[in-house]
Amino acid sequence: MIELKHVSKWYGATQVLNDCSTQIDLGEVVVICGPSGSGKSTLIKTINALEPIQAGEIYVDGVPVHDPATSLPKLRSQVGMVFQHFELFPHLSVSENLTLAQIKVLGRSEDQAQAHGLKYLERVGLLAHKDKYPAQLSGGQQQRVAIARALTMDPKVMLFDEPTSALDPEMVGEVLDVMTGLAHDGMTMMCVTHEMGFAKRVGDRVIFMDAGRIVEDCSKDEFFNHPERRQARTKEFLGKILQH
Repeated sequence: MIELKHVSKWYGATQVLNDCSTQIDLGEVVVICGPSGSGKSTLIKTINALEPIQAGEIYVDGVPVHDPATSLPKLRSQVGMVFQHFELFPHLSVSENLTLAQIKVLGRSEDQAQAHGLKYLERVGLLAHKDKYPAQLSGGQQQRVAIARALTMDPKVMLFDEPTSALDPEMVGEVLDVMTGLAHDGMTMMCVTHEMGFAKRVGDRVIFMDAGRIVEDCSKDEFFNHPERRQARTKEFLGKILQH
């Protein structure tokens, strides 16, 4: 479903992705972890061309993301993206946030978009809040609306960029529960996160990054249960985070 081949990226003279290759199969849940500044968020944003690359190839369901001829609006309509800071439109109600892209990008009628939006709002447990504005919701509720908004586009893939890192600790669980439900439904997902409990519970594979490189790309069992087989940098990272 997703394939990266020798992907590299620079900001000026600074290389932020260095020869990254991996593939994600249909229905697979892959968790990307690593220290701050390791390139995790940049990597996930290259998949829908929010971050352009200077070298390598990226394919989503066979579509070449790196090809200048590829329609990026069409590609992005099929790749759901959930950000750290929700990115909801503050001047629109919850239901308007859920219908706007469906109407503008997918060409759905207002009634179709409304029905589809409310279905996913119910799915994330927030149907009663459809007429509220984002500022009237908690952070966890806003993030669940953002997930519902991405799902209304019927994406082939869902990308999550640290979806819980801006939340109060009490709200993290409600967002992870929604993501766990998606994983159990067979959604193909890539998730940048520091939530190792989520990685252990839901992930099929773990990618560990450091200094713009993919250092590990293995099953969650290999990653968490066989530290003796991991690279020295991975062992150091696991040693620090698993003590707490």
